[in-house]
Formats: sequence, C-alpha cells, structure tokens
Amino acid sequence: MGRHKSWCVFFGVCVCNAQEQTLKRELAVSCHQCTLKERKAEEEVQEIAMDRNGCDLQRICVHRTRAAKHTSKSEDNRNTAILPESEENLHLFNNPTMLQNEMHCSIPIDEKGVDIINIKGIEDIGYIHTDSMILNAFATDQDARQPSGLYLQDGKRHVDYVLVYQYKKSNRKALNSRHRGSVGSRHQEQDPDTNLQPLDFPEDDRRLRREEFELNLIEAGLELESDEETKAYGLGFVKIHAPWHVLCREAEFLKIKIPTKKVYEVKQKTGIINKISNIAHKITSPLRPKVKEHSNVTFKHLSYPFSREKKHLFDISDKDNFFTSTTRSTIVYEILKRTTCTKAKYSMGITSLLASGVYTAAYPLHDGHYEGDCIEQNDRKLLYEEWASYGIFYKYQPLDLVRKYFGEKIAFYFAWLGVYTQMLIPASTVGVIVFLYGCATVNENIPSMEMCDHRANITMCPLCDKTCSFWKLSSTCATARASHLFDNPATVFYSIFMALWAAMFMEHWKRCQMRLNYKWDLTGFEEEEDHPRPEYEARVLSKVLKKELQTKEEKSSEAVEEYPNKWKNKVWSAMAGVKLTEKEKLTWKDRSPAYLTNIVAVLFMIGLTFAIVFGVILYRISTAAAMAVSSDPYAKANVRVIVTATAVIINLVVILILDEVYGSIARWLTTIEIPKTDKSFEERLIFKAFLLKFVNAYTPIFYVAFFKGRFTGRPGKYIYIFRHMRMEECAPGGCLMELCIQLSIIMLGKQLIQNNLFEIGIPKLKKLIRYIKAKREAKLETESNCKTPQQYESDYNLEPFAGLTPEYMEMIIQFGFVTLFVASFPLAPLFALLNNVIEIRLDAKKFTSELRRPNAAKTKDIGIWYNILRGIGKLAVIINAFVISFTSDFIPRLVFMYLYSPDGTLNGFTNNTLSYFNVSHLEAGSEPLEPMALGYKVEICRYKDYREPPWSSQPYDRSKEFWSVLAARLAFVIIFQNLVMFMSDFVDWMIPDIPKEISERMSKEKLLMVDLFLKEEQTKLHIVEVLSSQEKERTAEYFDESPKEYTPELSENCMGGTDSSNSHLVNAGKEAV
Repeated sequence: MGRHKSWCVFFGVCVCNAQEQTLKRELAVSCHQCTLKERKAEEEVQEIAMDRNGCDLQRICVHRTRAAKHTSKSEDNRNTAILPESEENLHLFNNPTMLQNEMHCSIPIDEKGVDIINIKGIEDIGYIHTDSMILNAFATDQDARQPSGLYLQDGKRHVDYVLVYQYKKSNRKALNSRHRGSVGSRHQEQDPDTNLQPLDFPEDDRRLRREEFELNLIEAGLELESDEETKAYGLGFVKIHAPWHVLCREAEFLKIKIPTKKVYEVKQKTGIINKISNIAHKITSPLRPKVKEHSNVTFKHLSYPFSREKKHLFDISDKDNFFTSTTRSTIVYEILKRTTCTKAKYSMGITSLLASGVYTAAYPLHDGHYEGDCIEQNDRKLLYEEWASYGIFYKYQPLDLVRKYFGEKIAFYFAWLGVYTQMLIPASTVGVIVFLYGCATVNENIPSMEMCDHRANITMCPLCDKTCSFWKLSSTCATARASHLFDNPATVFYSIFMALWAAMFMEHWKRCQMRLNYKWDLTGFEEEEDHPRPEYEARVLSKVLKKELQTKEEKSSEAVEEYPNKWKNKVWSAMAGVKLTEKEKLTWKDRSPAYLTNIVAVLFMIGLTFAIVFGVILYRISTAAAMAVSSDPYAKANVRVIVTATAVIINLVVILILDEVYGSIARWLTTIEIPKTDKSFEERLIFKAFLLKFVNAYTPIFYVAFFKGRFTGRPGKYIYIFRHMRMEECAPGGCLMELCIQLSIIMLGKQLIQNNLFEIGIPKLKKLIRYIKAKREAKLETESNCKTPQQYESDYNLEPFAGLTPEYMEMIIQFGFVTLFVASFPLAPLFALLNNVIEIRLDAKKFTSELRRPNAAKTKDIGIWYNILRGIGKLAVIINAFVISFTSDFIPRLVFMYLYSPDGTLNGFTNNTLSYFNVSHLEAGSEPLEPMALGYKVEICRYKDYREPPWSSQPYDRSKEFWSVLAARLAFVIIFQNLVMFMSDFVDWMIPDIPKEISERMSKEKLLMVDLFLKEEQTKLHIVEVLSSQEKERTAEYFDESPKEYTPELSENCMGGTDSSNSHLVNAGKEAV
C-alpha cells in the first residue's frame, strides 16, 4: 500500500447475505484492485458506465488524505489521530464512523438500522469533490467568520440554504462530538462521562436523524457547515453550499434554461408605430424604477436547458455568478426534498423532518440587509428602495428583479396584481362618470321629485300592526334622492361596460402572461409531478404494513421458517417506505371518510353562515320595532339609517372573524384528504377556502339584493316570524340604496381592517414577540451577548412564508365586489384601485423585510386562480342582470313609460307603483295605537305593491301591472345575459392569446437553435474527416519511409497521439462554434 489509499465503492443498492468477515474480505480485495488502478491511471477518475436501465454504476476510487501533512498542533487543538496502517484498517472495519474526506458519517452503521456498503459518486456527476468536503462544525474565531453570515468560514463559498434545529444546552456534552474538534479525532474526544448520563430519548432521536440526513446530503455532493455558537440561545444552524459540479448536475436534471452565448437581433417596430412607441417610452420614463430592465432590448440571448455535454454553449467564465441565488437555492431544495432518512420513519425529504420537529426551519438566505447607508448594494436593498417604498407608488414594478430574487411564482402574482390595478383605472374612471351623472340629474328625476312633493299629501299605511302609525311618503325624500345617484339609466350601461371590462381584463392578462413567459424563458416549461407529500407517504406505508400484517396473520397457522439474517430484515425495513409505497396508492375507499367529513363540514359551515345572517335579520327587525315605539323623535325619524348601519357593522365583524375560522377549517379539511402532491393540496385548499369565504362575504349582500322586501305581505296580512317579528321591507325608493350601503361598508371594512391592518399589524406583532423571546433567552447565556447576529440568525427571526393563497384570496374577493354588484355601487372600482396601489407596496415591503426568503418556485401562469376569475366574470353578468331587473326600478319605469304613461314620460310613476288599502279592512287587534298621529283620521292609505284596489271585484289580488313588470324583468335578464355573454366571447375570440411578435420570436428562436446544432454537427463531421485523411497520409508516408521498422506498438502510439489531437481539435471546434 502506498501513502494514499482508495476505497472502491459502488453506486446502487447491494443485497448481500454474507457475514461481516466476508464483507471485510471483499472490501479488502476491492481496495487492492483500486490501488492498482490508481497507480496505472495516476489517480484520475474513471468514466461513467451506464447500465441498461439508465442507472450510473460507477466504480470510483476515493482518495483519503493521510494526516502526515497535518501540523503537529493548531491553535484550536484540532489534531488528527494518526494510526498505523494495519491498526487503522482494523479500526475502520470495527468502528465505521465518519472518515475525513471519505464517509463523513458520525453514526455507526449498526445504529443506522441498515447495513450499507459505502456509496459514492464521481466528480463528473457531482457526488464527490476531491477537496475537503466535511461537515465543518469547528469552533472558529469570530474574526475569521464573515460578518454578514452569507458565506462559509472560508469567506468564499456562498451559503445557499440554511437548516435550523433546536438543542438543549444542558445536554450539550451528550451531543455528538462533531460540534467540537476535528473529524478525524471525533471518536476520541467524547466526554468519558457521557455514557453515564441519562439520555434524553426524543432529543437523541432527533440528533441521530439529523446526522443521518446530513450524511446523505454530503453523499449527494453538498457541503455543510454547522454553527451552534450563535447569539440565538439553543439554536443550531446548518449552512449548506452547493459546489459547481452539483449545480451542473442538478441543473441538467431539472432542465433549467440558461442563456447561451448565441444572440440574435430582436425585430423592432418600424414606421409610425416605432415613433409612437418611442414617444410613449419617453413619457413613461419617470414612471420606471431605477433598476436594470430588459424591456427594450435590441439583442436577446438564446436560452437552452443546461447540459454538461454542451458547456461550450454557455458563458461559464464566472462560475460563482453563473447560477443565480434563486437557482442555487432551488437546486438545494430539490436535493433536500428527495434525500432519504431511514430513521425518520421511512419518510423522504426535508418536509417530513420539519413536520416531525427534527428541524425547526429551512430557508434560503436573503442577500443582506436592506437598510443603512454603509451597506453595500444588493438585490434586496434595491427592491426595498425601488419597489417596497410608499413614496414611489406611481412607478411600475421591477418585475425582472422580483423574478430574479423571489422566483417566477411570486413574480407572476405581482405581475397579475399590477395588470389588475392598471385595468381598474378605466373602470374607476367610468364609474366616477356614472356617479357624477347621477349627481347632475338628481334634480331632474321625476320619481324622486314626486316623492318629495309635500303637496301630494300621500299617506302611507303602517309598517306593522298596533305599534306602527300612519306616515307621509315625503318623509323618505332624502332616501329617494340618494337612490338616484346609483339607480339611473347610466347604471345599465355601466353594467354592460364592466362585463366587457372583465373579458378584456382576462384577455389582456393572458397576453401579458405570454410576454412574460417568453421574456423569462418559460415557453417550453412543463410542470413535472412533484414529490409525494410526507403525510401521503406515511398513510400509504401504514396501508402497506397493515396488509403485510394481515398476510402474516393468515399464514400464521402454517410453519414458515424465519430468516435469521438481521441484515436482510434491516434492508427490508429501510426499503419499505420507498419500494412498497411506489406500488400502492390511496384509492377513493381510503379517502371516503375524509370526503364525507369534507361534505358534512362544508355544508355545516354554509348553514352556519346562513344562520348568522338570519340572526342579523332578527336583530334588524327587533331593533326597528323597538325604535318605532321609542319616545325619542330622532330615533323614530332615522330608524332605517340606524338599523341598516348597525346591522352592516355587525355583518362586517362576523365576516372578519369567520374568514379566519374558515381558513383554518379549510386547511384542516384538506389535510385529512391526504392529497398526494403539494400542487394538489394547494388546489383543494384554494377551492374550499374560496367557497367558504365567498359564501361568508356575499351572503348578507345577496339577502339585501334579492330577498329583502319580497316576502312581506300586505297591510292587514303581514308575514311574521315567530308570531311577533314582521319581515322587513324595502323603502319606497327600493332596496338599491341599502344594497349600496351594505356593499360599501363591507368592502371598505375588509380592505382597511383585514387586508391592510392585519397584514401590517400581525407580522410586526409576531416579529416583536419573537424578538422579545430571543432576547430573553439570550440573557441566559452571557457569552452570547457580545456576538453580533449573522444573516441566517436575522432571517430566522422573520415570519415564515405561508404561501400566496391569502394574497390571491383577498384580491379575488375584491374582484367579486368590483364585478358582481357593480350595478349598485359604481364607485367600487375606484376604492379597489386606491386599495391596490397601497396593497402592492405593502406586499412588497412584507416580502422584502418581514418574511423569510421563500423557496423560488417555477411556474408559467397563476394556476387555478385564472379559472376562478373566469367563473366570477361569468357569474357577474347573471347577477348584474338580476340586480338591474329585480332590485332597481329600471324595468318598472320602462314598462310605465311605454305601456301606462299618457305622455310617454315618468309623470305619475310613483302613484302607479302604490296600491290602495281601506283602513276599515284591518283585522281586529291590529289597528294602530295612535290613529290620529297625523292630526286627522285616515280612511285610505297607500303601500308599495302592484295589487287591485279595495273597490275592485278581486280586492288586493295581483294586478295586471305586476305580471307585465315581471315578464319584462325576466325578458331583460335573458336578453342582457345572452347579449353580454356573446359580446364577451366575441372579445375573447377577436383578441389572440399570444401576441403576434411574441409568436414570431418564439419560432425564430427554435429555428436558430436547430441551425446552431446542425452547424455544430457539421463542424464535428468535417473535423473528423480531416483527421482521418491526415491519419491515412501519415500512415502511407510511414510505410514508404520505413516499412520494415513498423511494429504494432508504434501503431498504437500513433493512434494514441491521433486520438489526443482529435479530441483537442474537436474541443477547438466547439469553442469556435
């Protein structure tokens, strides 16, 4: 054996029934073979051999550096134990702990539960690095550490990901000795009293899981560094760095598109279109953020999925910055998700370890601090200054920088929110014009003028029995005039406009989405099936084990010989969570209890919402009755306003509370369904949460719009609830004004309280609590007070990212307020616009300063939210048609003008809508207590309805006007719905989803890429032909000069030289291409 040794290992799962001594002999023989190969190949790594199934079966020699070069003693007492060669081999076989630059395992193999032959890969595919790649947890000087915490101890390798775990300081001596001392002497530095101390089983179990998981990460090629000497009390941080070869390997596996060296000229607009575009660009230049954007580029790089065989296509001169920070963190996260941990109950990935408490957090780092003049410029600080500031609310968003820093999924959310906010500008402008038109024509509105005319002296019937008295119609003058502001002919036009606006918005977003897909190289991106969730795998595993148990019980009567080989049983246990779960899956029978629970729970929640709305109705009725008999004249005069305002406030409070409750219930219901992937989990959660929150937010509005005042009865035969509470009815001017009040208070209250106050206050409160808790714990450790927190510690104190579902949900509910009942509240788009201008900067500030940096997720659209938006747009057409026809007085006015008006005007419309009632027909006991409240005796009173007069042959029956108005209303609903739907579909058909220039550029890129590869192949063929011809000429010349001296050895040498020159020329050809 020489100074350097090699252990030959195989990539794969080996099943072996030999005993431990046989395994030792096989490894010794393999070691001898590898040593011979090492001497012959001069310590070069062998090529990859691919098996038939595509698996890499590699036989690699891993060099373990002896400690002879190590200095006698370092300042930190990091000595490496030097053993004799024979003793060291024996020690390694008997105690297979972590080796320096070799296995990196701090767990004996027997404790891992599986006997595994050492598994390694080669540098070419990223499983090993010839330099030192150890779990670096040494106690270093503070001066040697990077002050920002963005790099490892050497100050060169960037921290791509951080894992956080908790440990007990009191039991720190019982922790693995990897947290102090060198790797080679870890097994020698353990406290002799450790084994005598009582062990904390859960803590040690989590520690063993962490060590195995980190070992597997190192075997996957990652470089780790542990830090427990932080300012955070009781927290350990594992910093992860992905070296270059790992990034290349994973980028190829994930098919990440990278810009190549090949560029092409982007076709620019010409003629008058170009001039208009330049003028618009100059005008909007003050609105653009001061960041590097790529909106008006002349040249664009061709993008191609990264491949190690085609490295010559990419500019890899700067390897440190070739992959962006989001790409690096995405690659590390993919490795973390698929890395196995057999001690974690046969689960996979970091998600299961987080769920079981092995790690408390896992996140990528922010680029640094965002505040302070002395801080160097970074993407986070630039986003905070040019995106998250309220002072630049008028500027566009730096979407390219957002995508670079947070990933495509978050960038698409902000892009959609920006497009939605821009499209609200024309909608709010037209809404303000409609409102101003109502204000300008309020004095010309004949129905409101007739209601305000005191000379008409119209006496109205009591609104209830006994306690209510007669009243004058002119007392509702203010309500009638206010109703005209929202109930006028322009409202119908505005409803049609908003239906077309919704269709235009969806088409405009699809075009913007395709532009972003092209700009961000997502045109050929297809989402692959994600890793199964740990809950799903655990459920499948329990199902498999249950079947196995049943099978054993069935065969228990038979004499079955048990295999005494413990190694085989351990291997079966380790592979049970991987192989058996791949064959099994959860069927509808397994999920039927969860489905039944979901149906019952959702129906119960909807019923609860209806019950609460009914309770508010009872409050309105009882309060109105109590105020009607009040002695306060102000209360009597403002019964409707007070009751409506207080009821709406109660509805708002209930909606805010139930929103939080329904969100938690929807998550719990989705969890018990056990979806297979995170995408399926998210879609099911969105559907349930949207359904419950939609019903919660709009049920009170639906009641006022379509049910209030429809089932009241008539004087003498009022409809009562619980015998004493009469159903409430609308004012003589209609329910549209009350609907407007209800809609405005709920919409503004949700935006101001829930969307803004909660988003600002709750994260800051949680951050304050974590800060106080950390400060209190830091006082327990005096040595921590002198240390400055690192970047990974500061990020840990931030709020974890909980997904985009809450952000989308509040905007979708707002979109419903803007479109569903816009006929009753034309100012809704204006308030939505003002809210969204603040919302964009609020969310931006939250993402940059209040939340941990989320994992960058790649996507090409906004997912299921687009389908929800389309559904709301279609539903808005139907609801607005019913609001115009049944809630407003638009249809009754048209019917009166064209069928019953003598002069074709609205003169006499108010009198036409009021029916007559003979007071003497009141039932005994229902007469008003104060019949002389108006100062005179009333014999005939009026009430709002279409009924026959008391002197007709069929008194108080529905009149012909009622049926005429009902037919007109239904006809309007049908015509309006079909007309607007047709116009929306026509707009959808007229506007292509993909802009023409984007389609042309995509086709051009494909042709250029194909042409590039064809030229490359032609160049290779030409080089091969040239080399073969040169070889033939050299062979012919050699035979002519010295035919007798020719030997096969010279021929082999000649061929070897030719091969090397061939390889050199081929590489030169690649660089030339």
